[in-house]
Amino acid sequence: METIFFTIVAAVAVLSSILVITCRNPINSALSLIMTFFCLATFYVMLDAPFMAAIQVIVYAGAIMVLIVFVIMLLNLRAETGKSYLHSVLVGSIIGFVVLLEACYFLFRTPSPTGEGLDSAAIANIGHTELIGKALFTDFLLPFEITSILLLVAIVGSVILAKRKL
Repeated sequence: METIFFTIVAAVAVLSSILVITCRNPINSALSLIMTFFCLATFYVMLDAPFMAAIQVIVYAGAIMVLIVFVIMLLNLRAETGKSYLHSVLVGSIIGFVVLLEACYFLFRTPSPTGEGLDSAAIANIGHTELIGKALFTDFLLPFEITSILLLVAIVGSVILAKRKL
């Protein structure tokens, strides 16, 4: 039963990710991206990582997509009709296929990482959220702070762009 559910969710994820790049209307493309994010959250739940699934839905499907739709509406992007996109789709498909082959090559070539002594019993005792919080604020503090500065710059930039239009 789990395999059938995984296959259905994977098919929806692949279909919605294809729709992200093939839709000419930016709003439809953004909605397809939201569906892809929800499928990824479903994969996290299936992998027994509920915290990551919640973060996927809250941060990406919620906040980031609101920002993307806001930018689309702010810039007044319209669907471009009447132009031929065949050469762009062909080049993009070739590049995507090469990247997929590279990813598969490196995936099967490298050994799987060990959990550094963390087994399912230790994770159940400590908890997913506490382990992620400790890693985030000890080992990955600098990337976390750089991300916060990057988001602050993006917010200031969007305010400046909005003020120029008024």
